[in-house]
Amino acid sequence: MKVTVDQDLCIGCGACIDTCPEVYDWNEDGMAHVIVDEVPEDLEELARQALSDCPVEAIKEE
Repeated sequence: MKVTVDQDLCIGCGACIDTCPEVYDWNEDGMAHVIVDEVPEDLEELARQALSDCPVEAIKEE
């Protein structure tokens, strides 16, 4: 599973980082970004939860 954060949509609320900090973190601009190439299988559920929790739908699954 791969996920991406659309930097044009992200508002920097941090919900994804709170939910799954092993996959999402802050970038230098204060927005969320993905820190893994592929989501480890044991974190897929949390990564998808973060995706569904994003208030602006900035996270996409590839």
